Formats: sequence, C-alpha cells, structure tokens
Amino acid sequence: MDRLESMSIFVMVVETGSLSATSRRLDMPLATVSRKVADLEDHLRTRLFSRSGRKLSLTDSGLAYLASCKRILEQVDDAERTAAGEYQTPRGELTITAPVVFGRLHVLPVVVAFLRAFPEIDIRLALVDRVTHLSDEHLDLALRIGNLPDSGMIATRLGSIHRVFCASPAYLLERSTPTAPEDLQHHSLIAFEGMGASPSQAWSFSRGGGDFQVPVRPRLSVTTAEAAIDAAAAGLGIARVLSYQIAEQRKAGTIVTILEEFEPAPWPVNFVYVGQGLLPLKLRAFLDFAIPRLRTRLS
Repeated sequence: MDRLESMSIFVMVVETGSLSATSRRLDMPLATVSRKVADLEDHLRTRLFSRSGRKLSLTDSGLAYLASCKRILEQVDDAERTAAGEYQTPRGELTITAPVVFGRLHVLPVVVAFLRAFPEIDIRLALVDRVTHLSDEHLDLALRIGNLPDSGMIATRLGSIHRVFCASPAYLLERSTPTAPEDLQHHSLIAFEGMGASPSQAWSFSRGGGDFQVPVRPRLSVTTAEAAIDAAAAGLGIARVLSYQIAEQRKAGTIVTILEEFEPAPWPVNFVYVGQGLLPLKLRAFLDFAIPRLRTRLS
C-alpha cells in the first residue's frame, strides 16, 4: 500500500465530501478510491468514516488522523519544493485569490507585470467574492477586504477602501441631491448583496464619530456590484458600493458620489498568507513586487 497516496485520497474524500467526487477529481475509478480508503482503515485497524447511506462523516479517530495527514503531506510538499530549488530560486506556481472587481482592476495588472519580470513563476489567479480557506483550498496568498478575524496567519496592510453612496448626475438633477442619510427615504435605492444573501434592510452611516443605520427599501436588488453600478449610471437611483468599484465611472463622469461626510469607517485591505515554516522565494518575490504597487494604487 502506498501510504502517502492513501493519505492524500483520504484527505480529498474529506474535502470533497464523497468518494464519487474524489473519483471524478482524480479521474480514478470509484472502486479504486473505495478500496484504498478501506485498505487504509484495515492498516490502521480503525474506522475513519461513519457511513450512513451515501453520506460520510468522520469518526473521532478519523478527525485526529485527518490533522496528522495534513501535517505530514505539507511536510512532504515542503521537502519536495526544497529539493526542486523553490527555496533557492523564485520558480514554480503561485495560487492567489482576490475579490472579483478588485482583482480585475488592481491585482491583475500587478500580476501581469510580475509575470513579465519572473519568467520561471506561473500564477493561478482565482477571483471570487467569498472568503476562502488557504490551507483547505491550497492557496498561497489571499487579498482580503474588511476587518480580519484573529488567526495564525500573517497579514500585510495594503491600504483601505470606502463604502460610498453614488448616483448618476441626471438622476440627482431630476430628484435632487440628498444632504443627509434620512433623505434616502424619498429616493429610489439600489441594493447590492452577494449571491445567496438577503438584501440589507438598513444602510450604515457615520455622524459625529458615531455609527448609525437608516432603514432602506430598495427598488432594485442585485447580486453583483457591476449590476448595481450599471443601474445607477442608467439613472435608476442611488447605490451603495465600494470606492474602487466606481473608479472608472467617476473618471467618465457617469457616476458621482454623495453623502461623503456620512461615510462609514473605511475597510482595511490586506494580503494574508500562512507564515509557518520557510517562506518560498516565489511568494516572497511576489510580495516584494506587489505590495508597494498595490499600496500606490490604494493611496
């Protein structure tokens, strides 16, 4: 039995949630995946999974073994990368994640310039509007917008962004410009919430150093920032988005911001990565290259 292969398959079964999903991901017959897990359980003389129909759940032994497997596989991966020279010369593949719009507007141009400067490094850039788990999804680096929870990861501050309120000049000319958050009850509002989330029924503001909320009733609720911005630019009403998301529209004059003195506190922007062990040169090279450039973009 190839114990490292069996460990890898076991970890993937846990991550995918089923034997069949692991079979598809590895392009391996389902019977082979099932046999390798069974062989591993026989070798350990314990059950790793509780089976109820098609549903798998970890036993207490399986949960403890999972943590050990992840640690061992990471150490093997580190050893292979060291042997391949990854810690002596910047080379290999980097996997980076960032929010969709911020990634397209700011991270992608930096990545393109970096790839020109470092021909032995490849990058997989995952642009997603959700919080990703670096270890579970095999990510080297994440760009996070917002306050960070306490964790064992390393965070490097890049700058901050603002939550802004905006509309088209034509809409404001027709309906008048609100001078206080309470005026929004007389306006057509556009709400943007992520996929699967319910539209917020209140928007946050700041006044005199304190935060408060104003109830809102959107005329339009959408699941992407681009849609909210397009609707605002078309003159439908007032939208709440992030400052970087309307940079192009503000330059073109199709969108203007309002109620600036009532904006909530800005959100920090950070690079986040696992800081345990020796940092691969490919990641160190990207951080050294990207951090000053992104700070300039956010200043």
